[in-house]
Amino acid sequence: MIYLDHNATTPVDSRVKEEVLKALDIFGNPSSSHLLGRKAKYVLEMARQKVAELIGADPSEIVFTSGGTESNNLALIGYILNFRQGHIITTMIEHPSIMKTVLYLKQKGYSVTLLRPEQNGRINPEDVKKALRPDTVLVSIMHSNNETGVIQPIEEIAGIVKDSDAVFHTDAAQSIGKVEVNVDRLGVDMLTIVSHKFYGPKGIGALYIRKGVKVNPILHGGGQERGVRPGTESIPLIAGLGKAAELSLKELPDRKRHLQSITETLWKGLRRMIPDITLNGENAPRLPNTLNISIRGIIGAELVQSLSEEVAISAGSACHEGRCTPSEVLTAMGLTPEEALSSVRISTGKDTTVEQVNKATFLISEKISSLQKSRSKA
Repeated sequence: MIYLDHNATTPVDSRVKEEVLKALDIFGNPSSSHLLGRKAKYVLEMARQKVAELIGADPSEIVFTSGGTESNNLALIGYILNFRQGHIITTMIEHPSIMKTVLYLKQKGYSVTLLRPEQNGRINPEDVKKALRPDTVLVSIMHSNNETGVIQPIEEIAGIVKDSDAVFHTDAAQSIGKVEVNVDRLGVDMLTIVSHKFYGPKGIGALYIRKGVKVNPILHGGGQERGVRPGTESIPLIAGLGKAAELSLKELPDRKRHLQSITETLWKGLRRMIPDITLNGENAPRLPNTLNISIRGIIGAELVQSLSEEVAISAGSACHEGRCTPSEVLTAMGLTPEEALSSVRISTGKDTTVEQVNKATFLISEKISSLQKSRSKA
C-alpha cells in the first residue's frame, strides 16, 4: 500500500509514539495537588508550551480539546454565546465541522453570510469587507482547504476584520506541520489545531484563544483548561501532541522542501501520463503536499475504489447506494458537477519517497486508462 492520503490523517511518528507510551505511566490526575498529580501537570504544561511555540502564542492561550471538530465548535458556539443575536461570516468551502455549526447557529436565530470562492479556490478579501455589517460579531475562514490545499489570504482578511468589532477564527487543521503558521503574523483571534494531521495521535487537538477574547464553555463540568473545556485531560494524548508540535517546529523547513519536491514530481508524472487532467486551484497558493485533480471520463470515487489495495487516495464526491454527489467545495469554485465528480485528492507526506510516487503514478494512470475504456464501451 502506497499511502497518499495525508490530508485525511497521518501516521503517528515513532518519536511521538514513544512519548505517548512514556506518558501512559504518568497516571495521576493533573488537577490533584499530590506528587503524582504534579507530575501529570508538568507533562501537561510542557506540551502546552510546545504547542504555543509552534504557532507563536503564549501557553496560557492554548486550550486542549478532543480534536478539530470540538475546537471549531468551541470557537464558534463558545464565542457566539456572548451575544443574543448577531451576524456570522464564513465561506462555502469550510470543513463540515464549521459549516454544520454555522447552520446550527442560523437555526438559533443568528444571521449568516456564506462567501463563494473565486475560480482558483481563494476567498477575495474585498468580499469579506463588503459582507461586514455593524452587527457582525464573528468571521471564520479556514487557513487552507482540506480538498484543494488552496491557502487563503488570512493575513489580509484579518486586517479587514480588525477594523470592525468582529472576532476572527481560522481553522488551520490542514496547514499546521506543512507551512508556517504564526498567530501574530496572521492576526487571528482564534485558531484550530489538529494533532493527527501532523503525525500526532487522534483524539486530541487544541484551540488558540487570544488573550481578551471571551469563549464560553459548551461542555459543563470542572474548571480544567481555563474553565473553557472541562474534563480530566488525557495526558498521553496531550504529550503526543506536544511532541508532534516540537518535531514540526524543528523540522518544518526540511519537511516543506521535501513535500514541494515530491509533490511536483508526482504532478509532472501524472500530467505526462494522463491526458485530460486538470489541477484544481492551480493558480493559487497551495499547500506543498496537495493535488486535487479532475480527469475527464471517470468518476473519482470509482478510481479510489479500484486503487484501494494498492494506493490510498481520496475522492471529493460522496457515494451512497450507487449514487454520487459532487464535492461542494469544487462546485463552489465553478466546476461542473461532472468535473467535480471526476476529481480525486492526492496528498503526500514527510516520508513519501520518489520510488513510491513513481509507482503510484504508473498505477493511477493504468487504472484511469482502464476506467475510461470501460466507460467508452458502455
